[in-house]
Amino acid sequence: MMGPVHLTRPLVLEVPDRQPDGAGGFIEAWLPRGTLWAEVTARTGREVAGAAVSLSRATFRITVRAAPQDSPARPKPGQRLRDGSRLFLIQSVTERDAAGRFLTCWAEEEVVL
Repeated sequence: MMGPVHLTRPLVLEVPDRQPDGAGGFIEAWLPRGTLWAEVTARTGREVAGAAVSLSRATFRITVRAAPQDSPARPKPGQRLRDGSRLFLIQSVTERDAAGRFLTCWAEEEVVL
C-alpha cells in the first residue's frame, strides 16, 4: 500500500516549441502550460563528465494530480517541470495508483558543476 500524497510544491509545466531562426533552421523555446502542485522525491544521482564541464545528474519521482490522456495539463515525456531555476526533464509518466488519481513523472535534473 502506498502512503498519502502531499502535493505541496508548485511546479510549472513547460512544453517545447520549435520556432524558425530566420536562417532556415529552428530554435527551441519553452512555453509555460500551467502550474501543477507536486510531491518531489529524489531518487539517485551521479557526477558525469561533459564535453567541457562536469555535470551532476539526479533522478526524481514527481507525483502530480492525474489528468485525462488528451488534456494539455497532463505531463508527457519530453516536457519539463520548472521550480524557479531548477529544471526537471520528464523521461516517462505512469499512473501512480489503480484509481488513476495521481501520476508519477520520472524526471532528471542536470546541473553544471
